[in-house]
Amino acid sequence: MNILEGWHYQNAYICDDIEAAIKQFQARADVGQVAIHDIDQTISTPAGPKRVSSRLAFIWLGGLQYELIQIIADETGVYANCQSNGGPLRFHHICMRVDDWDSFRAKVDKQDFPLVMERANDDQLKFLYLDARSVLGHYLEYVWTTDERWAVMRGL
Repeated sequence: MNILEGWHYQNAYICDDIEAAIKQFQARADVGQVAIHDIDQTISTPAGPKRVSSRLAFIWLGGLQYELIQIIADETGVYANCQSNGGPLRFHHICMRVDDWDSFRAKVDKQDFPLVMERANDDQLKFLYLDARSVLGHYLEYVWTTDERWAVMRGL
């Protein structure tokens, strides 16, 4: 079963202070101003709906997006297990964009990485997380989005 597919476009990091994390990037690369997005959403999990509230920032450097995540509330536990390493950023997951959500989603139930959360009730953007820590040491996020939404995400 081939579950490692799609275009790897993002590395994601947990931080305790998103403003401090942004300053770390601004001191090391020409990223300019970075917007912070406050998100409060209900996510589907194998144990039922759970709330995740976070502050997010997205920084594009070349073809790679860095997602910075400051967790406010995490009923899923997916982010809580990313313990402090003494620095401002802790690696959490990579993300791949897939072209065909229905085809990809059918494969998810046939592979052995546990599905830990999913939001697929949006016509513009769907995503899910697989727990690949037993093999890769981190989570895998998969995203499907319309081309129009992707252009907005890319800042085009």
